[in-house]
Amino acid sequence: MRRFLFLIVLFFSFVSFAASASAPAGTVLVLGDSLSAAHGIAREAGWVNLLQQRLDANGKQRRVVNASISGETTSGGLARLPALLTEHRPALVFLELGANDGLRGLPLAEIRANLVKLLGRIRDAKSRAVLVGIELPVNYGPQYRDGLRAMYRDLAGEFNVPLVPFLLDGVALDAALMQDDGLHPNAQGQPKLLENVWAVAGKEF
Repeated sequence: MRRFLFLIVLFFSFVSFAASASAPAGTVLVLGDSLSAAHGIAREAGWVNLLQQRLDANGKQRRVVNASISGETTSGGLARLPALLTEHRPALVFLELGANDGLRGLPLAEIRANLVKLLGRIRDAKSRAVLVGIELPVNYGPQYRDGLRAMYRDLAGEFNVPLVPFLLDGVALDAALMQDDGLHPNAQGQPKLLENVWAVAGKEF
């Protein structure tokens, strides 16, 4: 009888171990705006989907959830984040917000306050964060542009999270990689966006 019970315990221990070994390592949530929502191109061509493809190719058991919405702001992301954290329980969150706030000329203090709340809620949910920064067109003036750049840098240090300084680095000034609006990368530019993200966050997987 004891031997029988031992075999049962051994069997279920093996099943539990096998299930845990094959279970996904954790969900990756991308909370962003049109730059991550593949605005103007096929969603499958966007950098977020390319990230899923790379993880799959590398044998990483990760599910990437793209919760990005064109036109999204830090306040909109703040309103949606709690439900997303509850539903997906992500291990890692890419926070790519602030561009639309900046394009609207919102006070930097307001943008910063929202990002602080977003990063705080991600931390409270026991998820890791990667902060993804953005640059504004030169017509917004050096003071505002420099302030936005410094804000991302300071927040990354304050919350001890990786920072992608400029998602569109190497893309924004190349007309061949941008759509006609001059704001959004085309499909050809998306692999470079992925490389910008991977260079900073690849080790997070």
